[in-house]
Amino acid sequence: MSVVNPMPRSEDACDLAPGYIRAIAPYQPGKPIAELARELHLEPDSIIKLASNENPLGVSPLAMQAMQQALADIARYPDGNGFELKQAIVNKFGVAMPQIVLGNGSNDVLDMAARAFLAPGFEAVYSQHAFAVYPLATQSVGATGIEVPAKNFGHDLEAMAKAVTERTRMVFLANPNNPTGTYLHAAELQRFLEAVPPRVVVVLDEAYNEYLAEELKTDSISWLARFPNLVITRTFSKAYGLAGLRVGYALAHELVADLMNRVRQPFNVNSISLAAAAAGLRDDDFVRRSCELNAIGMQQITQGLSKLGLSFIPSFGNFISVNVGDAAKIFQQLLQRGVIVRPVAGYGMPAFLRVSTGLESENARFLDALKASLSA
Repeated sequence: MSVVNPMPRSEDACDLAPGYIRAIAPYQPGKPIAELARELHLEPDSIIKLASNENPLGVSPLAMQAMQQALADIARYPDGNGFELKQAIVNKFGVAMPQIVLGNGSNDVLDMAARAFLAPGFEAVYSQHAFAVYPLATQSVGATGIEVPAKNFGHDLEAMAKAVTERTRMVFLANPNNPTGTYLHAAELQRFLEAVPPRVVVVLDEAYNEYLAEELKTDSISWLARFPNLVITRTFSKAYGLAGLRVGYALAHELVADLMNRVRQPFNVNSISLAAAAAGLRDDDFVRRSCELNAIGMQQITQGLSKLGLSFIPSFGNFISVNVGDAAKIFQQLLQRGVIVRPVAGYGMPAFLRVSTGLESENARFLDALKASLSA
């Protein structure tokens, strides 16, 4: 049997890949329950996961019913245009169908925005301590990321506006921000949009918008008529409880949406996801109960953290970042106690852990485990 000699190192295909691709540090998701169970020989039912900002109520009953009905037609390809889901979005928000871009989670539409408008030689601006996908999406197309120092763990919009140059083609904003939970008021955002040149696409990531108190919610969708360079992204992974299905969407000017749809993969949202999201969007009662549970859980956790003498960043999402000092050590201590939270050292916050709000019993167990871990 002949043996094929390996390629000389100078011709290694991996070495010939673009340097900006080889330099990417892959996104690190929250640790799955099954993985921790294998590692520490724990029973999966004994583990709680408060690491990925998932909905502790589970799935909307309307979405579950729609998924079960969609299974009967699973042998067929999904509707590549997502008409039913787009129609539900039109009915909910009053936008036109050509303004909608559907994605495999909102991560997908963030990546589409980058691929449609960024390239080597261009820049994207984003904040320190902002969602990790912004620099990843930027780097994956060879563009240069400009990270602007945060202000009180949130976006410094004035500094971000000053960071825009002739090479800037995109700005990423998260409201509320992940992982810090900070919030930008409507007046601040509008002033920023007015200050940014129209040639710069502003991506407003509203993944946690549903969790905002009613008095804090802004009609950002109405801004699309005034700012054609605005892209709003949202997801069904959080308040709608569909994280496992991976479905999100963007709303934008028709011409911007058209360019994003040109780089969208065919059938990027599957049939089950399309059906569940369309039904979930109509389940206002489920979203209301999810937000009420989150408000109760946030109060429970923050009161518990205060009793432990720990400082935390006030959050407007369904999670909170708490300063525990030696976060790497406390994270491991919590894992030993069957509690999964999220270390955020990769976000430039090595002393912090991010914890999602859960059921009352889960929140209580986290606080008990944290107290024990701090004393260990």
